[in-house]
Amino acid sequence: MKTRIAASILAADFGHLSEEVQAAEEGGADWIHVDIMDGRFVPNITLGPPGVAAIRRATGLPLDVHLMIDEPDRHLSAFVDAGADILTVHRETCPHLHRTVQRIRELGARPGVTVNPGTPVETLTEVLSDVDLVLIMSVNPGFGGQRFIPQSFAKIERARSLLPPGPANRVELEVDGGVGAENALKLARAGATMLVAGTAVFRHREGAAAGISALRAALDEKA
Repeated sequence: MKTRIAASILAADFGHLSEEVQAAEEGGADWIHVDIMDGRFVPNITLGPPGVAAIRRATGLPLDVHLMIDEPDRHLSAFVDAGADILTVHRETCPHLHRTVQRIRELGARPGVTVNPGTPVETLTEVLSDVDLVLIMSVNPGFGGQRFIPQSFAKIERARSLLPPGPANRVELEVDGGVGAENALKLARAGATMLVAGTAVFRHREGAAAGISALRAALDEKA
């Protein structure tokens, strides 16, 4: 599976969010990644469903909505109604993870699951056959611009080993946190198929398109 790029709006200029999202789309991003934070599960607050709906109006790309919130089951339908195509929940916030994943699919979105750096990826084993995406957090969630945690490479490899092998496997293995041109190739070789990049895209000195191009150039070296 080809490694693709999800542009994370966490690093975008929220005062010009529509323009930033459109620049990422025009620059070649595959998905738009939207981090939802509630100030409880993570120490930051971002957007709610109205913000997702605004982003939906700005782009035709798939919206990859990552719920970093407590009690996500209460809000699943609102985010799907707002335009989420992929809805990812944390293992740490879902006591009945299988039920949550089923509900996301019933609502018409693609379900994803994620784990924080301190949570073993093996805790997802029982739901891997029911999800479309596994997200490995390579920083502690809550803020953009953090440094990549080096142990995440081994975690990505473990996650890849848990997923079914071969072309029949359509589960995306996504990585979020500290992703840039300097580690994109190594992440792809570890097994990642989707790289979430915020600072590397929206804060590139030459603009979002140049940031995406730099990531593509790094990935093009993949043998």
